[in-house]
Amino acid sequence: MQFGLTGEQELIVSTVRDFVENEIYPHEDMVERTGAVPRELGEEIKRKCIELGFYACNFPEDVGGAGLSHLDFTLVERELGRGSMALTHFFGRPQNILMACQGEQRDRYLFPAVRGERMDALAMTEPGAGSDVRSMACSAVRDGGDWVLNGTKHFISGAEHADFVIVFVATGIDETTRGPKKRITCFLVDRGTPGFTIRDGYRSVSHRGYKNCILEFDDCRLPDAQVLGAVDGGFDVMNDWLYATRLTVAAFSVGRARRCFDMAVDYAAQRKQFGQPIAKFQGVSFQVADMITEIDAADWLTLAGAWRLDQGLPANREIASAKLYATEMLARVTDTTLQIFGGMGLMDDFPIERFWRDARVERIWDGTSEIQRHIIGRELFRPLGA
Repeated sequence: MQFGLTGEQELIVSTVRDFVENEIYPHEDMVERTGAVPRELGEEIKRKCIELGFYACNFPEDVGGAGLSHLDFTLVERELGRGSMALTHFFGRPQNILMACQGEQRDRYLFPAVRGERMDALAMTEPGAGSDVRSMACSAVRDGGDWVLNGTKHFISGAEHADFVIVFVATGIDETTRGPKKRITCFLVDRGTPGFTIRDGYRSVSHRGYKNCILEFDDCRLPDAQVLGAVDGGFDVMNDWLYATRLTVAAFSVGRARRCFDMAVDYAAQRKQFGQPIAKFQGVSFQVADMITEIDAADWLTLAGAWRLDQGLPANREIASAKLYATEMLARVTDTTLQIFGGMGLMDDFPIERFWRDARVERIWDGTSEIQRHIIGRELFRPLGA
């Protein structure tokens, strides 16, 4: 088996890491302090990413993307994980689900998103429906030749910058032997559409500056041309394109953990107590040993999931395992790093307390740890008829 990176992959890693260190790190304290990214700065990051040739690198070349493989793109996300999400958001990774665009939709949404001319946001979560997608209350009904949307979405990342939103809503109910099940349809909704409002969401302790928004639909009227995929085919669209979000969270967690680890090792080697570096104490060195072992394990799980996608192999369980393990690993690594820094780890003189806070949300969004365990268990027992 080949575990090393190719020369091209090494170049991808070094290029993105240099970008993060030079274009993202210098602005992190400002974003943490103000809780926002100035529009001019976001546009500058986007412009530099386009010039670098990495904007929409998760899209194939035939639609204008860089055509990176799943493995190559996972390496990109791993390096971006080292930086502030509020800033790396402008490094431009439109939702892969836009590949489901057909006909005129490709000119209105897909191609402008890939070129960086329009930004998107994905809207699924509702106040009463988190991981249980079928319990969505946000709905669309037929009225003449149009669809009329009503309801609310929340925790929608990036919506404040979005020119359009990819939204999933209920469009009917099927009666089954296991009870009623809602049919789901995906719509493309432009900012400024009558009846569609984007407003500020909640204040979060994780990822300051990477805001969540509340979307409100009040008799928002849309034509059939705004349906992404087939009517009532929302689950098909999800299954075809949304698997990558879990892999992205796993890769991000590995990148962030490695940044924490580097800081922990440097600090332990320099910080002296009782006349010697604290790295000399077994209590610290054993913690560091556990950290790197867990980081490497999460890294290989994540890369293996991406590799399976490239090989056309089933990867649902592997990706769920990577997301589960990497996010829980990040929680342990950030907590241990803070412990090594001691009291200074809680002070905002260092970014450790920020990493610690930011890590908490990774076990929640894009499928909680409990949902990932459910997926893993289901994939193991279904073939046995259980």
